[in-house]
Amino acid sequence: MAVWRRLARLAAHLQDPRKVAAFQRLCGVEGPSGWADAEQQQQRAGGRGAVVNGGPSGGQGHPAGNGSVAGGAGPPQRWRRRPRRNSLTEEDGSQEFSTRSRFLYYLFSLGTELGNELFYILFFPFCIWNLDAWLGRRLIIIWVWVMYLGQCTKDVIRWPRPASPPVVKLEVFYNSEYSMPSTHAMSGTAIPLALLLLSYGRWQYPLVFGLILAFCWCSLVCCSRIYMGMHSILDVIAGFLYAILILIVFHPVVDLIDNFNLTYKYAPLIIISLHLALGIFSFTLDTWSTSRGDTAQILGCGAGVACGSHINYIMGLKLDPPPHTLPLSLSSLTVTVFGKAILRLLIGVIVLLLTKVAMKKATIPLACKIFRIPHDDVRKARQRMEVELPYRYITYGMVGFSLMFIVPSLFHFIGLS
Repeated sequence: MAVWRRLARLAAHLQDPRKVAAFQRLCGVEGPSGWADAEQQQQRAGGRGAVVNGGPSGGQGHPAGNGSVAGGAGPPQRWRRRPRRNSLTEEDGSQEFSTRSRFLYYLFSLGTELGNELFYILFFPFCIWNLDAWLGRRLIIIWVWVMYLGQCTKDVIRWPRPASPPVVKLEVFYNSEYSMPSTHAMSGTAIPLALLLLSYGRWQYPLVFGLILAFCWCSLVCCSRIYMGMHSILDVIAGFLYAILILIVFHPVVDLIDNFNLTYKYAPLIIISLHLALGIFSFTLDTWSTSRGDTAQILGCGAGVACGSHINYIMGLKLDPPPHTLPLSLSSLTVTVFGKAILRLLIGVIVLLLTKVAMKKATIPLACKIFRIPHDDVRKARQRMEVELPYRYITYGMVGFSLMFIVPSLFHFIGLS
């Protein structure tokens, strides 16, 4: 029992929002004037109260954020910034902040972007189209399961974001989601470690280089979530350990899963049904938040990539490097090869973005019409499961299918393969 009490005290210590605020101050982040007074008022009120995920606060519309407490809002000093706003929530991102170090702000903003859609839509296509499709498929398989389990766990545990004040929210984009565990930390741990485990021996590079890259990548993403005020230290540690646990389970079977996706006759039907069922299950865990849509789009992307891989295999469109070229090396990189890689990425990403826009324009009105949901206010309509699930799943399913089949076929047709 004494051990459990010590662990409980340690967990409470690591979950304390004041530790997050202390790290922010160490990095030069300051809230608006009057922030210190608001923090003292919050502490005298007994610390963080219960905050509903994405719910209203005191009957006054959407709160300033999950875990936020009413506080000072005077003009900040030094370099002033505003958090990035999420168009699907009513959070206006009006909590300005200041920072003494622009370098740390941009560094940790980069770390946060390593877990956002912009990074994924550049990293996975570049890996598949220019480096190694074999590696890219396996990374996506692991990424899908890591993110799905992480998002579902958030909606089961339902811990709010760190209280603000004392924490300064440098980001509000995912503020309507719950906090435990940090899915950014999970992704920032799983992707570099899986990249190292899957590529070492297949690619020629020093092991030390891979270890340093994985350590720097993981550390940057994990620290960025504390710097941004979006997670407690406990959230980040839990996300890190959770990702390692999932890797231990899925890494030994990732080859089996990929081979099933490629070769089994009914793989597309099973994949689509399974991912759709997982999406429906995740939508039952909690009321609306951005995590539900993110879960559906991750599952849709994974299903689209798997189906595209299957079609490639059936049609004989081989994207994997020939066995006689293994192990692969970057020593053959030339200006011509680099130029073609950038051109492939540019053309391919444009196709993916056009696919995303076209499918979004088609699926949202269609879903609203089928389920008889008013679509005058698109934001409100997208918060309904009948709209959000098919829109995200179909749209990003087509993006994944384009990534794996349509774009490579286009490259083959125009001579860029």
